[in-house]
Amino acid sequence: MTEKVPHKSGFVNIIGNPNVGKSTLMNNLVGERISIITSKSQTTRHRIKGIVNGDDFQIVYSDTPGVLKPNYKLQESMMKYSTSALVDADIILYVTDVVETIDKNEDFLKKVQGATVPVLLILNKIDLTDQAKLLKLYDRWKEKIPQAEIFPMSAKENFNVENLFNRILELLPEGPPYFAKDEVTDLPSRFFVTEIIREKVLINYDKEVPYSVEVEVEEYKEEPKIIRIMAVINVERTSQKGIIIGHKGAALKKVGTDARKDIEAFFGKKVFLQLYVKVAKDWRSKDSQLKGFGYQQ
Repeated sequence: MTEKVPHKSGFVNIIGNPNVGKSTLMNNLVGERISIITSKSQTTRHRIKGIVNGDDFQIVYSDTPGVLKPNYKLQESMMKYSTSALVDADIILYVTDVVETIDKNEDFLKKVQGATVPVLLILNKIDLTDQAKLLKLYDRWKEKIPQAEIFPMSAKENFNVENLFNRILELLPEGPPYFAKDEVTDLPSRFFVTEIIREKVLINYDKEVPYSVEVEVEEYKEEPKIIRIMAVINVERTSQKGIIIGHKGAALKKVGTDARKDIEAFFGKKVFLQLYVKVAKDWRSKDSQLKGFGYQQ
């Protein structure tokens, strides 16, 4: 008679500064494209969960916004997601890279140093440096966060991700699953539609414009052979509305085409997507607007 293997489950929260590769790592670990990946910083605004299931385990990953000093109310809400991830984690993945300085955001680092759960420090983008510099960085981080286990990694190249995954499994506490075993996220379909559209805005526009955008799905109808979606791209100023639409609507049409293709790939179904642009004046600094967009309770 074989002994029954105990079930393991837990929350593995991914934190770190903007643009260090948290979302790329999250998507690699989950095996699904759940978080936005662009070369621009501050692309993740919410706390996004990705669930990985096995017969005897369930890992609930959380991708969080990059740590920063807030300049407006939206960023204050984003920072709350990052801070809360320190509190309810069973395992913390602190992501840094070979480019950023070690003393960046010292106040947040002190909270990581004081963590009472296992900390796995991901030293990402090692493909951008040489062995000698990497060893120096390794030693400096070990001195900075002594309790952390350090994983040199290239999330983009999927290098050393499997070893990290195996270590997470070893550290995971015993417990029942928190979600149904067939779930890959706790977020609704509409959320991923808004994120895919927002990603296309981030890719297609420059400077402050993409950061002033919030997307709302006003209509989502799933039929047997097609999903019909009507979404609104909110901007803060009238001048931004013109930029998003572009000459004769060309810029908005490109965003819509690119987003539709990715939404179809995500859901495995044909999609009819209508996009509109609306001005929600200074929405990033207004509590009522942020609440309406789901950033505040």
